[in-house]
Amino acid sequence: MPKAKQREPNRYETIILRLFENHYTQGLTEFEFTRDEIESISKILNIKLPKNIGDVIYTFRYRSKLPEKIQDTANPGLEWIILGAGNACYRFIQFKLNPIIPRDELVTIKIPDSTPEIITAYALSDEQALLAKVRYNRLVDVFLGITAFSLQNHLRTTVESIGQIEIDEIYVGIDRYGRQFIVPVQAKGGKDKHSVVQTLQDLTYCAEKFPDLICKAVSAQFMSEGRIAMFELLREGNEVKVVEEKHYRLVPSSDIYKEDLRNYSR
Repeated sequence: MPKAKQREPNRYETIILRLFENHYTQGLTEFEFTRDEIESISKILNIKLPKNIGDVIYTFRYRSKLPEKIQDTANPGLEWIILGAGNACYRFIQFKLNPIIPRDELVTIKIPDSTPEIITAYALSDEQALLAKVRYNRLVDVFLGITAFSLQNHLRTTVESIGQIEIDEIYVGIDRYGRQFIVPVQAKGGKDKHSVVQTLQDLTYCAEKFPDLICKAVSAQFMSEGRIAMFELLREGNEVKVVEEKHYRLVPSSDIYKEDLRNYSR
């Protein structure tokens, strides 16, 4: 049987591969580069760049996998990711990527749906719809066991050690002991994957801007049958790990039966 024809790399893959090859030597586990290098490489390779040069980096930080030729150089059990390293600077680093995927065996908890119907009707995207449902149903409060308030959504800001970042939504909260919390929330549609890069950025931002508050990084994801998975994440060494995972389904209050309540009470 003839071998399948290998796909030619697109222009972004070609550029990022050349950039990586310009820096990498065997045994290296991290290195920094600047956005200007992308423009220089595109001229050498005669590749037309988008108006926003940073889109090349953004693509491999959040949307697409790095080329196999790059990942094949990583040490066993590790993968290359790209982190911010300051203004227009970035860092290739090897990181252990634990897949953050909802577990099907977990119980789904029914929550009375408080989402205004007009919000449901006009939500523009999976991410927007998910953030709205989390906000109106106070799922951050329910999940973390604190009283939380949305401070800002789609927060674009700058972190000294990283550069510019965007947080999907950020909450502040308080518990019965008076402890105060800062809660960055990452929202993902059904097919989107949780971003380790985004979690690391959220945690770094909170540590830098709110050093006196307890940071709880949360990720929310739509699942099948209208379920919502909620994760609490933290960084432990060179890994992002799941602290807690719960699944919720928003339903009319009439769909929550006595049997459900008895099960929850146990």
